[in-house]
Amino acid sequence: MNRLRQALDPFLLLLIATVALASVLPARGQGAGIAGAVADAGIVLLFFLHGAKLSREAIWSGARAWKLHLATLGTTFVAFPILGLIVERFGFVPADMRAGLLFLALLPSTVQSSIAFTAIARGNVAAAVVSASFSNLLGIVLTPVLVALLMQKSGSGSLISLSSAEGIVLQLLLPFVVGHLLRPWIGGFIERHKAMIGRVDRGSILLVVYAAFSAAVVEGLWHKVSKGELLVLAGLCIAMLVLVLIFTLLLGRMLGLSREDAIVLQFCGSKKSLASGVPIAGVLFPASAVGPILLPIMLFHQIQLMACAYLARRYGAQPSAGMAPAAAE
Repeated sequence: MNRLRQALDPFLLLLIATVALASVLPARGQGAGIAGAVADAGIVLLFFLHGAKLSREAIWSGARAWKLHLATLGTTFVAFPILGLIVERFGFVPADMRAGLLFLALLPSTVQSSIAFTAIARGNVAAAVVSASFSNLLGIVLTPVLVALLMQKSGSGSLISLSSAEGIVLQLLLPFVVGHLLRPWIGGFIERHKAMIGRVDRGSILLVVYAAFSAAVVEGLWHKVSKGELLVLAGLCIAMLVLVLIFTLLLGRMLGLSREDAIVLQFCGSKKSLASGVPIAGVLFPASAVGPILLPIMLFHQIQLMACAYLARRYGAQPSAGMAPAAAE
């Protein structure tokens, strides 16, 4: 019994329970608005606390990690799209699903969950903030360009790049900067309440999962495809994630990255942003095609959160000497 308890990750169980709750009791109408607002507030608080926790030296060190940032961007916008093009040629997969999987591969990295998981894993949080935020900002322009080139869609039209950029600045970067500027006054409090910071990291992820999955369920997630097609789609999403996790692990070793930077590469490079994917798809594709296009990213989003939550807890429990043993198990 003790071994079973040790094998079960409590946070992973909470994630599964959150998905189940959203499937049975999704937030609707005014409730969905409240859930989204609470999740947004949790994210703002998360980044405020991360900014307050990091020293000035750590932030400069994160910004200077150019090799790490290039590796993350290369994984997100080169390696992942190549994988998407390969999967797009699988004839046994329905055309809408193949298009959705390719669109998934062209999206930028997530921001909040990538940084939260990096913090849980005791990685380089400052570098994760820079890498994930830059990926998301670059994706506002680069993803539509890649869609136009690789999916033969028109890249013209009015993209909501300004509002997306404002969201990243106001919800993520600004709280981080404000928290860091207030560090001389609140840094001591933050250090004395590290357990509370950890609960905020995990709580923010659970809130985002519930809000995102609720929206997917309300939009008819479980009625868009048959059970067999859903299993095939889930299998492909898992396979893509596993391949990219292995790729980022090997790339980090090949580049000689430190343990902390290798964690950033794995979590920022393997993620795809549902928050960016939904508005971009709404602009680039006809209304009738948006639902099927988004189904893979909605499913991948949940899979990546669960898988990376498990990895983050494993890495966080390891000695600082290395992350390779858990990744290889």
